[in-house]
Amino acid sequence: MAPPPRPALGPAGLVFLACLAAVAIAVPALNLLPAPDSALHVPDYALTLAGKYLCYGLLALSVDLVWGYCGILSLGHGAFFALGGYAMGMHLMRQIGARGVYGNAELPDFMVFLNWKALPWYWHGFESFPFALLMILLVPGLFAFVFGWFAFRARVTGVYLSIITQAMTFALLLAFFRNDMGFGGNNGLTDFKDILGFPVQDPGTRAALFFLSALFLGLCFVACRLITASKLGRVVTAIRDGESRIRFLGYRVEQYKLFVFAVSAVMAGIAGALYVPQVGIINPSEFSPGNSIEAVIWVALGGRGTLWGAALGAILVNLAKSFFTGAMPEAWLFVLGGLFILVTLFLPKGIAGALTALGLRRRKKPDEPAELMPEIAE
Repeated sequence: MAPPPRPALGPAGLVFLACLAAVAIAVPALNLLPAPDSALHVPDYALTLAGKYLCYGLLALSVDLVWGYCGILSLGHGAFFALGGYAMGMHLMRQIGARGVYGNAELPDFMVFLNWKALPWYWHGFESFPFALLMILLVPGLFAFVFGWFAFRARVTGVYLSIITQAMTFALLLAFFRNDMGFGGNNGLTDFKDILGFPVQDPGTRAALFFLSALFLGLCFVACRLITASKLGRVVTAIRDGESRIRFLGYRVEQYKLFVFAVSAVMAGIAGALYVPQVGIINPSEFSPGNSIEAVIWVALGGRGTLWGAALGAILVNLAKSFFTGAMPEAWLFVLGGLFILVTLFLPKGIAGALTALGLRRRKKPDEPAELMPEIAE
């Protein structure tokens, strides 16, 4: 008899979406409506910081899709995040036009400074917003598809796959640092003026970007839920738990892994594209392997294989990072490492697992026998 279909969202997912919707409406409203001296006013810097956290939550969501459900421990998802960010940054640079420092309507300032004579071919088209949107989706997705096609067909798995994903992002880091690549070298792309005709520094624009970050986090969460709750999701989860057995049953494992890997890369690219106009810069440091490793830590702390826990972990860890890097900057890495060790030892299912177990204990009647805790993702 076939098992009953899993709920697409579940109670925890609905609570997460409700909280996200409340934040998406309340935070911009509290930034725009109350007077600056009001106790209810959310400062501009806090709005930008919160928007950055939501982008990190979307990146963590993409990592959890491949790691928590497909068992692919990617240490290179920061590369897809950065590629999406560079695609958005290239569009914003093309929108500057003659308003740059050197007044060149065709070339960005860094190209004028480096004596470039003409715009490189791969910059053409980025003056169009629809074209930039297409590149935001296509470049990370296609890059992940090509990388995954070779890696999964060669049956590279486990720690070996993790190492080559880390090598991939490090290679991109070195490439984008070069001035002759045409991406701004170590300074990257910055000094953005406007997006779709709206000044990027305008409070209304920043509020809209925050809302869009929350909206896409919610949409991608729902998309991931639909994928994992479908028949395809069942096969992907089975691949995570026993890839050899699934191969023996006749499934083309490479196709399923490739699909999930490419979809997660597209989501990471969207996160990077939303991140850039809010922080105002994109440079090669975003390709740093440390960023990808930190994203894995967010997922582990929040709860692997839960989706909402991954996003929650990213937000909470970055809140702690903002506090400690301001109060005790030299202690942050020790705190992060300590948190990871403590959660691994005492909360192996992460924060989401602890909250789920607490909710189950509260719902269980005293005279009922103890039951096995169901999968958190249910």
